[in-house]
Amino acid sequence: MIELEGVPELVDPVMVAAFEGWNDAGDAASTAVAHLDKEWKGEVFAALDAEDYYDFQVNRPTVFLEDGVRKITWPTTRLSVVRVGGDKPRDLVLVRGIEPSMRWRSFCNEILGFAHELGVELVVILGALLGDTPHTRPVPVSGVTSDADLATRMDLEETKYEGPTGIVGILQEACTHAGLPAVSLWAAVPHYVSQPPNPKATLALLNRLEDLIDLRIPLGELPEDARAWQRGVDELAAEDSEVAEYVQTLEEARDTAELPEASGEAIAREFERYLRRHDPSSPQSGHATDGGESSTYLRDNPGGRTRPPKPPRPEGDETTEE
Repeated sequence: MIELEGVPELVDPVMVAAFEGWNDAGDAASTAVAHLDKEWKGEVFAALDAEDYYDFQVNRPTVFLEDGVRKITWPTTRLSVVRVGGDKPRDLVLVRGIEPSMRWRSFCNEILGFAHELGVELVVILGALLGDTPHTRPVPVSGVTSDADLATRMDLEETKYEGPTGIVGILQEACTHAGLPAVSLWAAVPHYVSQPPNPKATLALLNRLEDLIDLRIPLGELPEDARAWQRGVDELAAEDSEVAEYVQTLEEARDTAELPEASGEAIAREFERYLRRHDPSSPQSGHATDGGESSTYLRDNPGGRTRPPKPPRPEGDETTEE
């Protein structure tokens, strides 16, 4: 039974979801939802029963001390709501958790139950995958949907993916079958520097989300984190000629593939974002920084693979739903 006591009536609500694990290369997607929750001070109103969906030998609970008392945190999925003001107020329902170990259909039905009760008009699911993309270029973010009409209306790709899938793909299909518009945004993370965090990919996802739902998102320290991350990876590449050569190969392939497009739409999109962020009438703060152009440092762990040979990837990390 869904309990929504204390949750106010929402304004044009959009549900934004991300799940740690298979669909979250570099923790880019889950970090994006965590950023929204932090910046807009989300209030948790529900948590799914961990017993129903998680194998605790796979996702183990953690024990911690609070005022001398031992407590346990169980792996689960939590829902919070954030209220966004401004000229065009809109509320967000944030779903953040770990990809469930079992009962995926029941899991999705429970999420959809909350969406229905809250009057959610659109579900956006964030994901990140490992790809052959250079860290020096804008992070590719693809927006896909299973709804042909929605693809046309929102300028998205209609997914044609076939193969193994994760909870992102299952939840999107569940939304489609329930008649609830749903979109997946996928960021491509360089496979040769796959260790989290990857704030450049997180920033790119937030910028694409901003465009999709027409809502200005405060970025906080993410742009500077992104620049520092790229400087760190640049330094690692400079220390190894094989890595530098491999990155150059990826750059050439990327530039050649994008050359015919002339990127007019991308330039227009960036200009619109620039105007939004410099509108003095807007109550939300932010800097005009593109998640695609800026980058970041691996903080204290610049690791991840830095060798050119492409390693075997976890199943599905190579080409998840597009």
